[in-house]
Amino acid sequence: MSRRNFLHATPERFIAGTVGVPGERAFFIQVKSQHLVTAVAVEKTQVETLATRIQEIIKDVRKSGSASHDELNLSMPRDSEPLEFPLDEEFRVGIIALLWSPDEQRLIVEFQAIAESEIEDLLTDDEAALIEDAPDLLAVHLRIAQARNFAERALALVSAGRQPCIFCGLPIDPDGHLCPRANGYRR
Repeated sequence: MSRRNFLHATPERFIAGTVGVPGERAFFIQVKSQHLVTAVAVEKTQVETLATRIQEIIKDVRKSGSASHDELNLSMPRDSEPLEFPLDEEFRVGIIALLWSPDEQRLIVEFQAIAESEIEDLLTDDEAALIEDAPDLLAVHLRIAQARNFAERALALVSAGRQPCIFCGLPIDPDGHLCPRANGYRR
C-alpha cells in the first residue's frame, strides 16, 4: 500500500479532542479544511508534549523576530466545539515534527503514522516515494493564533482527566484508588 499524504495548507479547524470517560479516553487530533476532515489517533502524552512545544516555539519566534508583527498579534476565535462525527481515524500517530517557516509565516506540524514495517530513520519525501510501505503523513500549516489556541485547548483537555493521588501521583479512578504508599511501607 502506498503512502497517503493529507495536507491542510489553510485549515479552518485544528483541535485535540477525546472520546470516552476519564481513564478510558481515546485522544484524537482533528483537522478541517474546506471539504476535507482528517482525524488521527494520538496518546495523551503526545497531545501534552505537542501543546507545550508549540507554546515554546511561539515564544522563540516572538523573541527572534522571524514573524511579522501582524501575524504575532492576530487573534482568532477559540474553538470550543467538540470533535466532528463520524470520527474516521486515518492512522495512529507515531512521530510528530514541528517547524517554523519564516517564508510562509506558518508553524508546520507533521504527524507520521506508526510504520508497519520497521523504518529506522525519518524519511524525506523523495525517499518515501521510493518505498511502498512508507507511513502515512498528515501535514498542517498553522497561523500562530491557531497554534496558540490549539495549545491552550489541548493543555486544558489533558488536565481535565483523572486527578492524581497526593501521595503517589497515580491517577485516582472514580471507583477509588489503591495507593501503593498506603500499604505501610516507609523509607
